[in-house]
Amino acid sequence: MPGPVGILGGTFDPVHNAHLAFAGAALRVLDAERILWMPTGRPGYREPAIAPAHDRVAMLRLALADDRLGGGRYVIDERELAPGASGFTIDTVQALLAEYPGTEFVLLMGADQYDKREGWHRWAELQKLCAVAVAARPGAAAVHGARVVPMTPLAISASDIRARLARGEDVSAMLPAPVLHYIREKGLYR
Repeated sequence: MPGPVGILGGTFDPVHNAHLAFAGAALRVLDAERILWMPTGRPGYREPAIAPAHDRVAMLRLALADDRLGGGRYVIDERELAPGASGFTIDTVQALLAEYPGTEFVLLMGADQYDKREGWHRWAELQKLCAVAVAARPGAAAVHGARVVPMTPLAISASDIRARLARGEDVSAMLPAPVLHYIREKGLYR
């Protein structure tokens, strides 16, 4: 029987090494069949992304191009970027369950987002549709009621990367080299 499918959503503005570390740890710990990288369009729970959707998807493709990372088990799913997409995780999970009946889905999230879960649209219903696995984040509270994906918490955030880039600081240790090259080439986050 195949393993579960992880859903890793986010603005990925930009995708960084903590995202990649979490996805890799989830693949191993959950024995996941694959990880769906789900870039969000206009999330209702936070400010919209700075970079346009096409740039965020391009950066994801660059970050995931090294097949050694996911062993061919990383897939980018752009459904939440489609015109008219609701942006609510529950709608995405319901669509996935309808498309792939019998598949077990696991929602992957950082502990910081898990701490805010009660504010998510129809959270109680969502947690009945799929399992939840959480990665530790520096400064986040202990996780209760979800599976924990053990990994060393990385003090990397997209907002910090954007701020450092705007100040002209070095962020090369925080994100994949091809992503940093793309950001510089396109003049993003200045």
